[in-house]
Amino acid sequence: MPFISSDSTAPSPALDRESLRPDCGNCFALCCTALGFSRTTDFAIDKPAGTPCQNLASDFSCTIHDRLRPRGFRGCTVFDCFGAGQNVSQNLFQGISWKADSATAKDMFPAFKVVRQLHEMLWYLAEAISKTFDPDTSHHVNELRMTIENALAETQQVLSLDLGDMHARVRSVLMGVSEEVRSSYLATGDDHLDAALVPGVDLIGKKMRSRSLCGADLRGAYLIATDLRDCDLSGADLLGADLRDARLEGADLSKTLYLTQAQLNAAQGDAHTRLPSDLNSPTHWPDNS
Repeated sequence: MPFISSDSTAPSPALDRESLRPDCGNCFALCCTALGFSRTTDFAIDKPAGTPCQNLASDFSCTIHDRLRPRGFRGCTVFDCFGAGQNVSQNLFQGISWKADSATAKDMFPAFKVVRQLHEMLWYLAEAISKTFDPDTSHHVNELRMTIENALAETQQVLSLDLGDMHARVRSVLMGVSEEVRSSYLATGDDHLDAALVPGVDLIGKKMRSRSLCGADLRGAYLIATDLRDCDLSGADLLGADLRDARLEGADLSKTLYLTQAQLNAAQGDAHTRLPSDLNSPTHWPDNS
């Protein structure tokens, strides 16, 4: 369904996040066509943006979907469109694919890139409104949600949107909710957090096993291959944190802020890693299927 609401108090499809989950069966493989990538440890080949991946089948499925990691396409397994693919394919372009009408690609591919960012914002706003206790903040979140949903009604509105301004507005409210939530973990005056744990901190490869990181502001932090096994990250802000190959076995992430499925898919964990209720253990984690 389109993300449109004329009433700020009406239930929004974004707020329960269900419509913000990928539905590849209703997408024209936009992540495999609109986006480009270079040959790296995450991708086995070079692919220019706007061209179909060599592994794409005629029905828009992936011919190596069950073998992506061993075939050198780990980057595909950690990508999350936040449901943008099916929204662009079925709503903005009424189910007419770029293959059926090649002229649609001119707007469809750029629209997908914008809609993905807007859907990601809706993902975070859904969490923000569930965590804040401030009625004014809730009202502000609802206004932002409505603005985004209304912009998603038509392709030209999507393409003409001032994305930088929208990012700034959403970022501001997310930071405010983060401060509100994290302060409740730090209110006791327990100075358990290292003063160096600040947004954007470089903790690549650091050994931090079994530490309490409750209420830490790790927004944008570099946590690549960081040992976070058995850590308690309750109330920690992980917005945009790089968790590639981070060790999360036994860690408690059930009450973290702004964690995404893509971040988890890039990390290492196990059946003992505690996650938020609306995120799943990646299938490549041990003791998982």
